[in-house]
Amino acid sequence: MTTPPAIATGEITGLVLAGGRGTRMGGVDKGLQNFNGTALAMHAVMRLGMQVGEIMINANRNLSAYESFGVPVWPDALADYAGPLAGFLTGMERCETPYLLTVPCDTPLFPLDLAGRLSEALVANDAEIAMVSAPEPSEEPGGAPALRAQPVFCLLSATLLESLVRFTQAGGRKIDSWTAQHRTVLVPFDRPGDAPDAFFNANTLAELHALESQRT
Repeated sequence: MTTPPAIATGEITGLVLAGGRGTRMGGVDKGLQNFNGTALAMHAVMRLGMQVGEIMINANRNLSAYESFGVPVWPDALADYAGPLAGFLTGMERCETPYLLTVPCDTPLFPLDLAGRLSEALVANDAEIAMVSAPEPSEEPGGAPALRAQPVFCLLSATLLESLVRFTQAGGRKIDSWTAQHRTVLVPFDRPGDAPDAFFNANTLAELHALESQRT
């Protein structure tokens, strides 16, 4: 007998965060940049779609291009490109399931067991938020990779909406400042067999092309 998932797939709504300015990419709409012939945000939609019951995109421009992916698209409720937390808020306001799982649009290789492992940790630790912790290369030459929190990869209880509204209305914009107010578990993705580049995010076109060439 297979063990049932800690949280049923149908109880999770996935949210692809594509609402940024793309400043480090020269102002282009990051989610619409091609990765192996397909828009970055579409890669995220396809990978996340296999792991959740519903899916939506948070975007603030080129909405019709995102709508062509066949999922609901919602712009920020907060003005002036207020960052990923504004996307969290938009997702939480539109979420009709008990949980919301957020992923950024610029990390096309995130794991296909992301939802399962975050769900497991959230339930096992009686947490309200499960956040990815992933290895990042050391800044010291020859140093070992260190685990670092990846706050844009979060499984959130939908009951936190009121808290998030209060935090953002008070001017709060940092994800970790808000998550620190709640029962949060960090979930390491450093098991044997975990891809070392699974959480690599392409901030520049050069990084995007480098990631593409590694995977072709």
